[in-house]
Amino acid sequence: MTKIASNLQIDSARLWDTIHETAKFGATPKGGVRRLTLGPEDKQVRDWFRRACETAGLQVHVDALGSMFALRKGRDMTKLAVGLGSHLDTQPTGGKFDGVLGTLAALEVVRTLNDAGIETDAPLCIVNWTNEEGSRFAPAMMASAAYVGDFTTDDILSRKDADGVTVAEALDSIGYRGETSVGTQKFASFVELHIEQGPILEAESKTIGVVDSGQGVLWYDGRITGFESHAGSTPMPLRRDALATLSEIVLAMESIAGKHGPKAVGTIGEAVIANPSRNVIPGEIAFTVDCRSADAGIMDALDRDLRAAAAEIAARRKVEVELDLVWRKPPTHFDPKLVDAVENAAKALGYSNRRITSGAGHDSCNLNTKIPAAMVFVPCKDGISHNELEDATQADCTAGANVLMHTVLALAGVAS
Repeated sequence: MTKIASNLQIDSARLWDTIHETAKFGATPKGGVRRLTLGPEDKQVRDWFRRACETAGLQVHVDALGSMFALRKGRDMTKLAVGLGSHLDTQPTGGKFDGVLGTLAALEVVRTLNDAGIETDAPLCIVNWTNEEGSRFAPAMMASAAYVGDFTTDDILSRKDADGVTVAEALDSIGYRGETSVGTQKFASFVELHIEQGPILEAESKTIGVVDSGQGVLWYDGRITGFESHAGSTPMPLRRDALATLSEIVLAMESIAGKHGPKAVGTIGEAVIANPSRNVIPGEIAFTVDCRSADAGIMDALDRDLRAAAAEIAARRKVEVELDLVWRKPPTHFDPKLVDAVENAAKALGYSNRRITSGAGHDSCNLNTKIPAAMVFVPCKDGISHNELEDATQADCTAGANVLMHTVLALAGVAS
């Protein structure tokens, strides 16, 4: 970092105000945010973000999947941009900070550089990636996955939500299907600030998490086909109960993840009974499975053990169980030089820090497969996220934004 930038600090109050200003879009009675991808609330926050970026002098363009790119010119425009940002969509019962902090902190970095009259050598580009959460459309992080070539644009545009609305239709409905092809904006590197979404930093009283790796993810769509029959007249031994079968699979998943712990987790987060009735034995259930580990070998074992357990339960209960692997994301190991840059910035600013593995998936995990990427974590209260109670302190958010800024300055250089 150069001398001109060594004592530079972001405007803490301004960042805090923008976090709470954007929390109005999709605000819930319990103090959280419900801002599903490409819905009306997402349009509101996108419009706000576009105006804020343009006011800061950035050139904004939108790609074919709705991701927003806001470019700040550098002295040498032949150089690739240093990317920073995150996402603005939330879970159905989300909070004010997940994704939002990283996107608004990126905006605050630019505002601070503008206020200080600092020009970077390489350009900077803030990104709001579409559908990071995956709560409305699957897979999660779909726009960044398409950016690195894991999916085609047409494939993602054809994905449907639970109501049968495609991504293309949703983009058109809010006016955010851009003309720029996915992948047009190039990056030399990418840095993302995020709340930890776990309890480690808070428990150890660390201000900054220097993220060096991320867990791999397995997502399954499951279906159990039993037989609907009368709840009163069907003897217990003769039942082919889909819900009872699911209950065994849930417990099996819990046991399998525990066996491979502590470096494994497994969750069944959705289950829908087809044609439910109080006095009918459930005959068909659709469900989802989410398995994660930072160890590729353990991911293979989770897949093998889950399929074996499901087959055994299905045979014993005389039902059919289908498990369709719809997404496999390998473990991430972030670029060592960028990880060091984050750590160096945290140390130079005097913040307590530690290396950490991300339990959650992030757009940077996708980007790291093609371009150097890194992440900065700050604590969240009680490790709670994907919940309306999600919370973080102004001081920690400020610290994370400062580390983000100084990391970016080290990567982009300060024009002389």
